Amino acid sequence: MFYWLMKSVFLGPILKLIYRPWAEGVEHVPAKGGAILAGNHLTVIDSFFMPLVLDRKVSFLAKSDYFTQRGVKGWLKRVFFGGTGNVPVDRSGGRASESALRTAMQILNNGDLLGIYPEGTRSPDGRLYRGKTGVARMALEAQVPVVPVVMIGTAEMQPAGRVIPKVMRPGIRFGAPMDFSRYYGMENDRHVLRSVTDEIMYALMELSGQEYVDVYAATVKAKAIEPKE
Repeated sequence: MFYWLMKSVFLGPILKLIYRPWAEGVEHVPAKGGAILAGNHLTVIDSFFMPLVLDRKVSFLAKSDYFTQRGVKGWLKRVFFGGTGNVPVDRSGGRASESALRTAMQILNNGDLLGIYPEGTRSPDGRLYRGKTGVARMALEAQVPVVPVVMIGTAEMQPAGRVIPKVMRPGIRFGAPMDFSRYYGMENDRHVLRSVTDEIMYALMELSGQEYVDVYAATVKAKAIEPKE
């Protein structure tokens, strides 16, 4: 209920009035049934604007840190992120990754939309980076289509360090659903997972026009903060 109040009464109308987001290809999103919305990730506000242009609820897997902070600020974060469709998961790897997968499977098996960013983190420089194979495994296990979706202009709206986005019109472009039924039952084959993931990333590159870099974004970020000798 709170999700729809945020989207339709409190936050959504304000964002639409001020920023006037535009959308293309909304008809590609299934009207019912589980599906993965796999997108590029430029800024925090990507997860705010993309669901605004859809009639269906979109759930995102969010860092559990958003839900564990103490005090009034922590409570406000839990209410806000929970009410805007975010589901807390531990993304530290290992067993935590399996837990995230199970959470995603529950959302998809319930016939809902799952939003995911295959790059795993925000792009450090506006380019599109190598996708992690979790998105492929989810699609094959749940046997659902993957709809590629790209954000246009949000990097310019909210560059690093800016809290309130600039007043600009962001765009959301959806591509045709991708059917990977030929790989069903092969979700434990790492070569298949890489092939499916690369196909998704190629679709995102085509839709967005971003330069593609075959390196993980997290690796680039880690190198950027390494102390210089």
